[in-house]
Amino acid sequence: MLLNVYNRFPVNFVKGEGLTLIDDKGDRYLDFVSGIAVNALGHAHPKMVETIQKQAETLLHVSNLYYNEAQNKAAEKLLEATKYERVFFCNSGAEANELALKIARKYGKGISPSKNVILYMKNSFHGRTTGTLAVTGQEKYQADYRPLIPNTVEVEFNNVAELKAKFNDDICAIILEPVQGEGGLASASSEFIAEIKALSEKHNSLVIFDEIQCGLSRTGTVLYSDQLPLKADVVTLAKALGGGVPIGACITKGRANEILVPGDHGSTYGGNPFVCSVAYTVLSEITTPEFLANVRKMSDYARQKLSELQVKHPEIEEIRGQGLLLGFKLKENLAAGDFVKKALEHKLLLVAAGGNVVRYFPALIVTEKEIDATIPILDQVFTEMKK
Repeated sequence: MLLNVYNRFPVNFVKGEGLTLIDDKGDRYLDFVSGIAVNALGHAHPKMVETIQKQAETLLHVSNLYYNEAQNKAAEKLLEATKYERVFFCNSGAEANELALKIARKYGKGISPSKNVILYMKNSFHGRTTGTLAVTGQEKYQADYRPLIPNTVEVEFNNVAELKAKFNDDICAIILEPVQGEGGLASASSEFIAEIKALSEKHNSLVIFDEIQCGLSRTGTVLYSDQLPLKADVVTLAKALGGGVPIGACITKGRANEILVPGDHGSTYGGNPFVCSVAYTVLSEITTPEFLANVRKMSDYARQKLSELQVKHPEIEEIRGQGLLLGFKLKENLAAGDFVKKALEHKLLLVAAGGNVVRYFPALIVTEKEIDATIPILDQVFTEMKK
């Protein structure tokens, strides 16, 4: 019935409450996937439900031929929280990255016909469109779809020497996830970020941060890059922005603001009143100082608990990630995919990432009690897998 593009787990969920998912048999699961960092406020958050009901009775769609108040409010809230200047709303992270690439290419063309090369990172993930695949540094995603768009060059993440060797005046932009998601939760080093800043200034190139997974409060600041000494020209967002409804955003500042003109880009559904009203509600919750402080508190607590587990189970090679974008890398004797399947049997939802990493992504409203509830399950999975 469905196109065969997912290896789905054998469970059918029918209801959600906070960090709990309930299947069609009535079994309850603790959700530490959060729709892959989407459900920032958990499931069926009352303020989201209220907004959805109210907006459904008011206005769903009018197209971008006209202004709508929900889009205006969402834009104002997002730009105020991120300190950026312009935004385009679309339907997904991949679409946001497509727009970022178009901005980069047109920017370069305005300087020189040869300034059209985009640097991207090995093990990155920016989407599954033919454009974003060209800057997704994983052969398993690219192989069957070549030829991809030209003039994209891969750089090893955190390899300063290689970055220097490949950066030149033909580079119109560099795109990276400051914390790689699908690539295994590796974080950009301070040396790498400093070199990107220096080289992009030297060669007059745009910097694009893909914060689709690490942005919007998951690391305890509105943008993860708020913690970095480099503010990108373009930032792409999605996932947590809608808390479960499909919306993405591409935000810009400075020289990136005015590159595109009417007719250069568009989206039929992007920024419709329905999704923007929900995004406004989500942003109003997750960007307050009190909410961010609690994310940082829960992050410290979760990392502490995972560290204690690592002492008992040295099969955990490393705890990775930032904030509540957490995960643990397993040693080669255990496979992350097998670990996730075994955890599912114990009613704990996890998801694997590259590099044999198990992602641990609770909703941002997680409590100490819910974190505590995962530890004996993880302990049991380790014990069973070692037998």
